Amino acid sequence: MTRSHENQPPNAFQRRPHLTKDDEWIRALLQREQIAHIASRWDLQPFINPTTFFYDEAGHRLIFHSNIAGRIRSNIERHAEVCVEVTQFGKLLPANVALEFSLQYRSVIVYGKASLITDPQEQVTVLHKLVAKYFGAMQIDKDYRSATEKELRATSVYEIKIESWTGKENWAERADQSEEWQSLDEKWFTYYETLP
Repeated sequence: MTRSHENQPPNAFQRRPHLTKDDEWIRALLQREQIAHIASRWDLQPFINPTTFFYDEAGHRLIFHSNIAGRIRSNIERHAEVCVEVTQFGKLLPANVALEFSLQYRSVIVYGKASLITDPQEQVTVLHKLVAKYFGAMQIDKDYRSATEKELRATSVYEIKIESWTGKENWAERADQSEEWQSLDEKWFTYYETLP
């Protein structure tokens, strides 16, 4: 049975509320994880873009960049509303009935509005913070050159002002097993832990 989401904020309902995490947990996941999937749209056509990002806690926003021209920029200029997913995956969780197969994951969903950062100094500042998140041991203008004006003109730098978010953790050691079927052979509980 579906639930009506009319006149509700996007994070209004949780199917499994006991897995919901608090704001501190959400901030920590956004600071450590590597890839965000940003959902934007062109009218009724949704589009998902995987990207590097960083969470600017002071500004309560996500920062990312893309090419000066492209789908993500066109979508955001037309519809600022976006949804962002960031996930950490663990191991696969086998079960003895099809409905209970699962996997470990921790995830955050962010809802907000995206916009271009147009001030050149702010662009440079946030782009260097983005680089530092992934390559923090390297130094600007020692190990790599700072972004140039020409490079900035070819880049779209965005902020997503966070309006709401949800965090969820499903990190059980084993999937639920059914008493309506034979017990799963113990070998399966470790078999999928060793696969790439």
